[in-house]
Amino acid sequence: MLLCLILMALKMMKKMIKCNVLITSAGRRVSLVKLFKKALQDLNINGFVYAIDVSIHAPALYIADKFQIVRKVTDSGYIDQLINICEINEINLIIPTIDTELNILSKNTSLFTQKGIKLLVSDDNVNDICKDKRNTERFFYENNIPAPAFYNIKEAKKLIDSDYPLMLKPSQGSSSVGVTKINNQNELLFFYDYTDDAIIQDYIEGDEYTIDILIDFEGKVRCAVPRLRMETRAGEVSKAVTINNQSIIDWSYKIAEALKGSIGCITIQCIKDKNEEFKFIEINPRFGGGFPLSAQAGANFPRWILQMLLNINLDSDLQKKWNEGQIMLRYDEGIFTTRDKIKL
Repeated sequence: MLLCLILMALKMMKKMIKCNVLITSAGRRVSLVKLFKKALQDLNINGFVYAIDVSIHAPALYIADKFQIVRKVTDSGYIDQLINICEINEINLIIPTIDTELNILSKNTSLFTQKGIKLLVSDDNVNDICKDKRNTERFFYENNIPAPAFYNIKEAKKLIDSDYPLMLKPSQGSSSVGVTKINNQNELLFFYDYTDDAIIQDYIEGDEYTIDILIDFEGKVRCAVPRLRMETRAGEVSKAVTINNQSIIDWSYKIAEALKGSIGCITIQCIKDKNEEFKFIEINPRFGGGFPLSAQAGANFPRWILQMLLNINLDSDLQKKWNEGQIMLRYDEGIFTTRDKIKL
């Protein structure tokens, strides 16, 4: 009888734990919203998932428990509006989802911390490294991470036919926008002039991997899940499979540990070349669009993040919690609402 009462009391205490989550720039992150909602439910946490976006047509808004339309991230009043939303709705944790807002939020972390709001955002140094591919290349070089060779335009003009193809892309681009395979010098000169702040690097052909990495609030790497990109659409993975490759995992831990000041989920991209060697090409300090595959494989980052935040018991070895061979085959699905609701 006493044991039953203790168990009931513990259950009641769990239900008293409160945590409200805000996902910014929610856009099409329907799966991410669902994962955080389920994590709150599974952990018996009294809370909700709030989503915001600049567009009333963002599908993820209508999956969240509550939502609001906000001004652009780059507007001067965005931070004040975000703080106001957090205070009114008693938000405990903010999850950003797009590159544009990372530096803006990291520069204002103290404003949220003062109000007891946790930002799942890495510090300025990490965001600066990741947002500009020149900085990323320098980071790889300084930390002895294998990466494609980079060239400035003068160096590239001196290359001979056998040095092609090359890869040209904007230094601060995303979603593969502006990424161009360059086959000869004529193409180099043409696309270089039409690409905003272009960078040039060796073209690496081979299997491409994205690695989802979880870093706790103390900066410790807790888990890395590689997934092979089988197919992409509009710059985002549409078909993929989890791969337990120890070499990729080891490199990923090394990269994440060198990114001092990073927290939460970061994604790293690499390509396995014809010599079976990995070349790392990009880092994004946020949840990637293909993360739901890692979650489905057992790497439940949303749940683990909540457990870390709320000091709820969490296994020490998260690296062993996910399964290889989980496949994601994405398809389009509609979110249906009404015209009256869209006008809110």
